[in-house]
Amino acid sequence: MTFTPASPAVTGRGVVSDPSAEAVAVAYPNIALVKYWGKRDEELFLPVTGSLSMTLDIFPTTTSVRLIDASADVVEFNGVAATGAARARIETFLDLVRTKAGRDERAMVVTSNAGPTGAGLASSASGFAALATAAAAAYELDIDPRGLSRLARRGSGSASRSLFGGFVVWHAGEGTGDAGDLSSYAEPIGGDELDPALVVAMVDQGAKAVSSRAAMRQTTATSPFFRPWAESSVLDLAEMRKAIARQDLPAIGEIAERNALGMHATMLTARPGIRYLSPHSIAILDAVLALRADGIMAYATIDAGPNVKVLCSRADAPQVDAVLDGLGDFVTTRTAHIGPGACLAGPGPAASVTPAAGDEQ
Repeated sequence: MTFTPASPAVTGRGVVSDPSAEAVAVAYPNIALVKYWGKRDEELFLPVTGSLSMTLDIFPTTTSVRLIDASADVVEFNGVAATGAARARIETFLDLVRTKAGRDERAMVVTSNAGPTGAGLASSASGFAALATAAAAAYELDIDPRGLSRLARRGSGSASRSLFGGFVVWHAGEGTGDAGDLSSYAEPIGGDELDPALVVAMVDQGAKAVSSRAAMRQTTATSPFFRPWAESSVLDLAEMRKAIARQDLPAIGEIAERNALGMHATMLTARPGIRYLSPHSIAILDAVLALRADGIMAYATIDAGPNVKVLCSRADAPQVDAVLDGLGDFVTTRTAHIGPGACLAGPGPAASVTPAAGDEQ
């Protein structure tokens, strides 16, 4: 996107070098049905295995990036100045964008999450997908959707998938270095006609004591179960793609549940073990089993956190929601459906990220 230059303006945070060089992007979280867990390259965020997700239509992140005449970036998150590791992570990402764009202006980044942050609800996926989209536009980076997915991956691996709506596969790629970077990207694979629901059962909306990044590193380094899980996950991904192609929602749910429980098994067997699942999480898993026993197609998936997501048909979603919500005051539910890819919300007309010609659908 090209922005028309305008006269400089001044904000309370610094002189804006080009007020029109601002972009606002919105992106939604995705929930992996075949999990991303483990990196083969920490610097480039190259995964050990491929993964597959469904982008949601709830809990969006909205991020604006404005170029400023200042000696340092300004970063605000949910109305508060970002500090520490969170700020450093965003500044490192902006440095990557500046390098790729051949620019050196600092930026003012203002971002807000509509959902919980750091609670295993994919806030980093929507966050860096929105940041990548807005920053690429503000710095006028010439990049195609595949390249933008690779860029978002450098902020958060799962963000590569939130660039696109619907069901999305993230290719692990091959090798390391430039070859690995070029071959590891996400793209949509269709299947939207399935129209499933995902009932999100939140039992703890606070930030996790152990970050996903730290837990992933510890698990891959120490769990004797990690390698067998990774090998089985490759098979799960192949089966999941076939299930989506034939619109087999029960098979999709079965694969998703076993893949997620296997991932948590690798964490439990890390040394020392990492346990995200709480007694409330287990209560929800038991309720899902009871729903299936009663003939309701419901399957659970859980990211690195205590909150459980239950895949079901749109028609069954109200009943699944009622059962989970009825477990007690410890659970709060939201029902999600298939959501859109990241898009620019301003200035100018909104533009969603769509596959480039020749990309797999």
